Amino acid sequence: MRNQYRNYNPTIRLRRQVMPNPLSKALTPSRLKDLLFIFSLLFLLYLLFRQIPPQLPLPSSDVSLGPTERRHLVIAVASSSRSWPLRKPYVRQWYSPKSTRAFVFLDKLAESDLGDGLDSSLPPVIVSEDTSRFPYSFRGGLRSAIRVARVVKEVVDRGEPDVRWFVFGDDDTVFFVDNLVKTLSKYDHDRWFYVGSNSESYQQNVKYSFDMAFGGGGFAISHSLAKALAKVFDSCLVRYAHLYGSDARIFSCVAELGVGITHEPGFHQNLFGFILYPRFDFYYTQLSLLTADAFLLLDEKGSTTWVDLRGNLLGMLSAHPLSPLLSLHHLDAVDSIFPKMNRTQAFEHLFEAVNVDPTRILQQTVCYDSSNSLTVSVAWGYAIQVIEGNKLLPDLFSLQKTFTPWRRSGSVEASQYMFTTRDYPRDACKRPAVYFMESVTSVNDGIQSNYARFKERNCPKANAIENLQNIRVYSKKLELDIEQLLHSYMLLGHFQMKAIRRQCCDILPAFNNSMIINIRQCGEQFCHLSEVQKETEISDDGQDCQQSMNLHNKRRMNELDLMYFEGRRSEITNQNELTFLLIHLASLITISFVHQFSYSLIFIRTISRFVSSFLT
Repeated sequence: MRNQYRNYNPTIRLRRQVMPNPLSKALTPSRLKDLLFIFSLLFLLYLLFRQIPPQLPLPSSDVSLGPTERRHLVIAVASSSRSWPLRKPYVRQWYSPKSTRAFVFLDKLAESDLGDGLDSSLPPVIVSEDTSRFPYSFRGGLRSAIRVARVVKEVVDRGEPDVRWFVFGDDDTVFFVDNLVKTLSKYDHDRWFYVGSNSESYQQNVKYSFDMAFGGGGFAISHSLAKALAKVFDSCLVRYAHLYGSDARIFSCVAELGVGITHEPGFHQNLFGFILYPRFDFYYTQLSLLTADAFLLLDEKGSTTWVDLRGNLLGMLSAHPLSPLLSLHHLDAVDSIFPKMNRTQAFEHLFEAVNVDPTRILQQTVCYDSSNSLTVSVAWGYAIQVIEGNKLLPDLFSLQKTFTPWRRSGSVEASQYMFTTRDYPRDACKRPAVYFMESVTSVNDGIQSNYARFKERNCPKANAIENLQNIRVYSKKLELDIEQLLHSYMLLGHFQMKAIRRQCCDILPAFNNSMIINIRQCGEQFCHLSEVQKETEISDDGQDCQQSMNLHNKRRMNELDLMYFEGRRSEITNQNELTFLLIHLASLITISFVHQFSYSLIFIRTISRFVSSFLT
């Protein structure tokens, strides 16, 4: 019994008991390397797809496309039931019911707006909300400043669609809407912007702030900032009960959000507000203005008195800054800007030129008549001044002091301004001859404006301009040069305005008692030159300037096109390289899967054989 196990071989027994492994042939080290390679490729492909930027979203109502237009602006006008009937003619000048969105905020409805007598040529009227719960502690001030300040919140809370900018002003603020649109196009409305200008009065800027946008001249707030401001505005008003005006409250609340003013010199706060003649004092019982009016004093009873000046507006309007005219204020506090017209007629006359070429209005152009030794300064759409002799160009950019302080014993600060001034000649023979705009029409591909002489000088001396009665000006419509940074095929367009350049002009030979002026683009050479400079540098006909400008523009367009196509070529090259890599990886993965599929068939066949042998 013991001997039957003597020849027992345990190794053979164990070998018989070990089950065959069907994977021993399939899962060799080389096959494991193939699997690891496949998983590595899949992981790399995953990382590549993660790094590819997502496609741009499809256009929707929340995405801002293209340049800013009139429909993207909402203008809020602060007024009162007492002042609104008197200010309607000014609002009619700039409001267009078909293209302009605007609202007038009153303390209560005016009698003229009751019933069915609403005027469709005026913006809709909204009665402001009750503000009695807000504190006001400025001694002698008016609580209406709180109501006017809350216009910012109330107009935002209306939820007007497709708004990029909110613009605020008074009922006696005249806006130049087309210029507003083009100017605000420089800025990204999705960022926080507070755009405006301070006062022309140095004294008022010292008293309030050099960084505050004075409301009477108008200011603009981007849609994104306006929404943030509206959320905190009521709580902010409680903290500033001690301030006088509404614009000071708005400035303070915007400052708390960390936003400073973006200066635009085209907003004019007191361009008209302090030019009164003859002197008069009056009492104004209802404050309806956004602004802390410059030269407006309050006594203990709350009555108001204007600190006025002598003179006229010629010196100011004839030397407007190079930036587009955006607003004018205090229009009913001055005499007519055109002779032989009342104030309403005068501004209707001014808007005849505005409607033809809004960007060029009041833009100053200087040219020289070498044959008669004359200097001509054109404030397009308003007036032309003809001066004997050749005046240096920078001297003509300062404002003539055609106005003087009425009270000569006043403080020094009251007669200081935020602009450069020059004396107006006392001698009538040294004063320029003035020609006011008479008519403006569009002719062919240009614009013709006519100016007639205003007889004011009492100079006994004969001079070269004694018989000059009419001046005709030819120009083309002035378009601000806006570059499109991202081309129109992109969904998100962003635009930028180039720096504005003053244009040049040429004086054609005079015919009888008239003069003809042609305004044109300047070339790379500066064409506003005196007679001596012209003789030594360029010809008087201006052809060199025009040709050089055309060549410059052509080269610039070629450069932009080249940059665009080079960028597109680089973009296409990168896309092609990425596509080739993906195709290569896909082919490798496909081959690997084919190999693995064949291995899988071998594996399945082995398993099936094992199962069948086990069962049998």
